[in-house]
Amino acid sequence: MNSPVQVRNAEAAEIGWLARLWREGWVDAHLEIVPRELARARTLESFRERLANLVASVRVVGPSGAPLGFHIVKDDELYQLYVDAEARGSGVAAALVADAEKQIAAAGFETAWLACAIGNARAARFYEKCGWRRVGNMINVLEIPTGEFRLEVWRYEKSVAI
Repeated sequence: MNSPVQVRNAEAAEIGWLARLWREGWVDAHLEIVPRELARARTLESFRERLANLVASVRVVGPSGAPLGFHIVKDDELYQLYVDAEARGSGVAAALVADAEKQIAAAGFETAWLACAIGNARAARFYEKCGWRRVGNMINVLEIPTGEFRLEVWRYEKSVAI
């Protein structure tokens, strides 16, 4: 990308597109490293439903109707970050992380955190390259259609104080 990457709010009409991007990215990064019960729960429809509930918190990069990546922030957590496989290495992910960090700092938090699936080495390397540090493991409580699923993950943190 020759020009600076612009991050914008997602449009409700993009939920289907984003759900496919999220599902494909999730399968690529997690299918072989998470328990089968969790993998079975992560259907395209489950991603669509989660996005519909969170669309006001979704920030994207890319053209209207066909975003290349997105992030979701919940309070002090970089809750989700996904980039289309074709856009990896283009600066999209770095722009999304920087945007999320600014959003968390603007909300008054000094430290941001995120959960990374244990074994997701590509994501871990990227977060570390962006200045995040692994502070240990934690149990992340995930929502699935049958209730809650507890998954041990790596916890990353970064100071975002202004």
